[in-house]
Amino acid sequence: MSTIAWIALASLLSWLWLLLGQGFFWRTDQRLPRRSAPARWPSVAVVVPARDEAEVLPLSLPSLLAQDYPGPMEIILVDDGSEDGTGDVARALAVRYGGPPLTVVSPGAPEPGWTGKLWALRHGIGLARARGAGAGPWGDGGSEAEKRRRGDGGRDGEGGEGGKGGAGAGGPEYLLLTDADIAHEPDSLRELVAAATANGLDLVSQMARLRVVTGWERVVVPAFVYFFAQLYPFRRVNRAGARTAAAAGGCVLLRTEAAGRARVPEAIRQAVIDDVSLARAVQRAGGRIWLGLADRVDSIRPYPRLADLWRMVSRSAYAQLWHNPLLLVGTVAGLAVVYLAPPAALYAGLFAGDVAAGALGAAAWAVMAGTYVPMLRYYRQSLWQAFVLPFTASLYLCMTVDSAVRHHRGRGAAWKGRTYPRPRVAPER
Repeated sequence: MSTIAWIALASLLSWLWLLLGQGFFWRTDQRLPRRSAPARWPSVAVVVPARDEAEVLPLSLPSLLAQDYPGPMEIILVDDGSEDGTGDVARALAVRYGGPPLTVVSPGAPEPGWTGKLWALRHGIGLARARGAGAGPWGDGGSEAEKRRRGDGGRDGEGGEGGKGGAGAGGPEYLLLTDADIAHEPDSLRELVAAATANGLDLVSQMARLRVVTGWERVVVPAFVYFFAQLYPFRRVNRAGARTAAAAGGCVLLRTEAAGRARVPEAIRQAVIDDVSLARAVQRAGGRIWLGLADRVDSIRPYPRLADLWRMVSRSAYAQLWHNPLLLVGTVAGLAVVYLAPPAALYAGLFAGDVAAGALGAAAWAVMAGTYVPMLRYYRQSLWQAFVLPFTASLYLCMTVDSAVRHHRGRGAAWKGRTYPRPRVAPER
């Protein structure tokens, strides 16, 4: 056989292994596990880190204010150095929509060694835990003067008036960590808590359904989730005693006691890929984790241009490879063999008369496309897009290389005006 035929054979064997041996990553049936209402609904603090999110908050924050959760809950929005009036927008929305108590806090610039989001989460989680000391809806509410300052519903003076307060003791039992661009259906929190309590889970995370409207979003976004699942097969993550750990940072329900055991977020303060690091920390501390696709949790952030999507992927792609040049070379070679060799081999068969290469390339491409179909169905996209996956993979290959180049030029892991260096201590695998 020719060289291209042997490469096509290697690609086909790789795809057969991925089809059957990589935790059935291509299936999209990992949704919230069985749920039942607990005898007592635990208290929950929703922590929303936000940096320059004034544009998306009117579409996302009302969904949290409209939660029909039966137990005590509050919302803490951490304004992470915004320059577009994010905090003011949040306060105005709280006044307009009512709902659970909303507090807006501004922690200031991150200290050295912290990424912006984890710095914001640190302050939000710290404030939620402080409620157990007697301030806010988890304790007795503080002095009468403090209660009058916050308003009737226990809402902080920064957050507006009205709303339903909570009642509990010892701080919130759960934390919902959710991004400012994530919209939740009214029963989202109730379903998350019901799944966690019914299955004894310390962390429940849903991969929010990302926006797919523009042409580039259709090409890139479903593949983003597909590749993530290939790296972290959800079935393996959800298996008791598994070593694979991952979460989706846009929607994470975390037991507060488990966060304390795992020393979150201090233990992962330098993490660029904070959601995976969070899941690993909880798992290492003995917690049970679960990850799946969402049906009623959506990202509303638009990525209309390829450049927008490129920045989203390249900012953390090299961090995913531990900033290791050898892993980068191996990844590029692997992507080329697995995703790019099949169409090249088919081309050789059709136009160069290499029958073996053409047949093997066609077979590998067919298996590849077949594994992508369930994700396209989940995103309600045309199934013909499955055959465009090699092109999309080539884009991701270029994004990964660009991420490495930016890192070595001192511009890696950049997001919203901040650039984060490589962690001084390598994260644990």
